[in-house]
Amino acid sequence: MTMRNALFALIPALMATPVAAQSGAGVTEFTLDNGMQILVREDHRAPVVVSQVWYRVGSSYETRGETGLSHLFEHMMFKGTERHAEGEFSEIISREGGRLNAFTGRDFSAYFEIMAADRLPVALELEADRMANLQINAEALSTEREVVLEERRLRTDDRPEGRFAERYAAIAHPGTGYAHPIIGWADDVAAFEVADLRDWYDQWYTPTNATLVVAGDVEAEAVHSMAQEYFGGIEGREVPAVHDPDNLQPPGERRVIHRDPQARVTQLRMGYEVPSFATAESGLDPYALQMLATILDGGDGARLAEDLVRGSGVAAAAGAGYNPMVRLDGEFSLFGVPADGDVDAVEAALREQIRRLQETLVSDETLERARSQMLADHLFEMDSVFYQAMQLGMLETTGAGWQTLNDFEENVRALTAEDLRAAAREYLRPEMLSVGIMQPADQEETG
Repeated sequence: MTMRNALFALIPALMATPVAAQSGAGVTEFTLDNGMQILVREDHRAPVVVSQVWYRVGSSYETRGETGLSHLFEHMMFKGTERHAEGEFSEIISREGGRLNAFTGRDFSAYFEIMAADRLPVALELEADRMANLQINAEALSTEREVVLEERRLRTDDRPEGRFAERYAAIAHPGTGYAHPIIGWADDVAAFEVADLRDWYDQWYTPTNATLVVAGDVEAEAVHSMAQEYFGGIEGREVPAVHDPDNLQPPGERRVIHRDPQARVTQLRMGYEVPSFATAESGLDPYALQMLATILDGGDGARLAEDLVRGSGVAAAAGAGYNPMVRLDGEFSLFGVPADGDVDAVEAALREQIRRLQETLVSDETLERARSQMLADHLFEMDSVFYQAMQLGMLETTGAGWQTLNDFEENVRALTAEDLRAAAREYLRPEMLSVGIMQPADQEETG
């Protein structure tokens, strides 16, 4: 993640003729003539605005030889334009009392500002400038390439958990862009030249591949007018076709054992390939998988803590998770740390928890506890203006569609115990499973 603090002078918003818009649950959608999508969520509780520009490109769009290019390019987006020198962007934002940041994921690259609501035009002017006029030169590339390589060394190469995570991803996501790290392989990053970054910019950084999300104390029509003023004159370009593998093709159970001389404790990671919001054939399946994860790991009363940690004591720690907001298939993940080094016992216990979900309907009490927790967590998160914008941008960029946000409560309330068991039986199958074990190098081999 690239962190920059910043602020700037107010630029008056010029008004443009409004066009037809779609609205729902407080969200208004516009599309500019150049193909850029605008999403506005009005929230007038405080005079604050969040502005985010999402590009549909991330590490899953990369092939071997390109890995890490999306992340490195995020760094380059702060190196200045013809109008604003390097560092000026951040100085302007800081001067105005705002802050900014950027992040790259597997499916997106995003840039945001948090400002006083009346400073929104400043953020939009700067984002439009670097969308159209970014300067890319050899000196800046050399500097940022070394920054990224050092970041990789610190976070991955020098950490046993980082080395293990890369080895696990390679077997958990075979044949997809999720198999390589967001930061990229070091040899790819070291070989990038100016021409590579300019091609990436030309291919992906275009209005037709971008979504502007604005949330906060704003009026939708005023935001549309500002977006038209600052982004409307940028020419839209077609983006390259993306060829992804077929979804949910069972590759068979895979295992990797990583013996690391710096590892202090044994760790177990298990993951089932499951559908996401974007790939699910049944609209309820992602919600059922979320609820299954909540039943297993939704607080101290959840099954993994109750049965594996406090109950049998086989695990010192255990957990589960599932994120449906990805472009390709997702992962229903489990992890465990053996209490006494017996990783086989932890794996057997986690498999037994999955078998239990497949064979026995959850009780009404368990179902309602998980339902209440999911709804409460969602409502709490939606209290944040920044989180509202994040949800809209992530859903839209990963192909689920921002309207999915409107359906959350209804779908969670509709889930039955039969839905949960059916999802567990359909997706949590051995042929969809990856198992990763990290052990200290001097520990007796398992498996």
